[in-house]
Amino acid sequence: MNLCDVKTIKHIMTVFDLKFRKEFGQNFLINRAVVEDIADNCADSVETSILEIGPGIGPLTTELAMRYEQVVALEIDHGLIPVLKYTLGEFTNVTVYNEDVMKADLDELLKPYFEKGKVSVCANLPYYITTPILMKLLECGLPFDYITIMIQSEVADRLCAKAGSSDYGAITAVLAYYGVAEKLFTVSAGNFMPAPKVNSTVVRIKLHKNKPYVPKDEKTLFRTIKGAFEQRRKTLPNALAASFGELSKDEITEAIVACGHKPDIRGERLGIEEFVALSDKLYECINKD
Repeated sequence: MNLCDVKTIKHIMTVFDLKFRKEFGQNFLINRAVVEDIADNCADSVETSILEIGPGIGPLTTELAMRYEQVVALEIDHGLIPVLKYTLGEFTNVTVYNEDVMKADLDELLKPYFEKGKVSVCANLPYYITTPILMKLLECGLPFDYITIMIQSEVADRLCAKAGSSDYGAITAVLAYYGVAEKLFTVSAGNFMPAPKVNSTVVRIKLHKNKPYVPKDEKTLFRTIKGAFEQRRKTLPNALAASFGELSKDEITEAIVACGHKPDIRGERLGIEEFVALSDKLYECINKD
């Protein structure tokens, strides 16, 4: 069954009395080559379990099941659960849950799979909730190997931006703390049904097994990054002054200079290594007594 075939998709939706639900960002892929390429890039080893977010009617799930040991799929739309039982019926290595990933206990859900070996994530993320889902995956503390996501191209540009570029922002710096992101390929809007108004890009994130830069305090690191970009047009001392009210502007400036930066530098110039070093200085200032 070709789940990327337009006629097949229409037939399935008619039989199961379904409609595309905008609130869930449903845009089904109609190019099997794209689905195969995504599946190929999800992990290094076939002995990997895959967490798939938003399987839809199952085209990517099918390709993942044929390549990897186990697939755990989370589908928020209860109307698609009967469809997935039908389209994935031949696969014994797929488990589908009718759950919202933002509410799911991933630690408990994936514990058996981590006990067996490696686990990676694969998802075609709705544009409106890309960042919250990505942040949950990064912050949950689970040792994923890869997170491979298809997202709006504009968001992909931000995730993979270099320090100092116009696309570089807080999410870029935070992501760099957890892993290394790379763009794999772009998927034009015409590859979806219904077609979205923008193109998508597949991004693969290789999670650090051992973070190269470890701060003295993670909360201070994230506070520093957030503060630096909330008012990104301001110089870093002015931007951070609003976030670190317990420190004077002079103390913040001294910390910035002590890290080897000019006092008029802006946050967008700092990479994750520099943010970690600065957050450590600020942490020392806050806790000097």
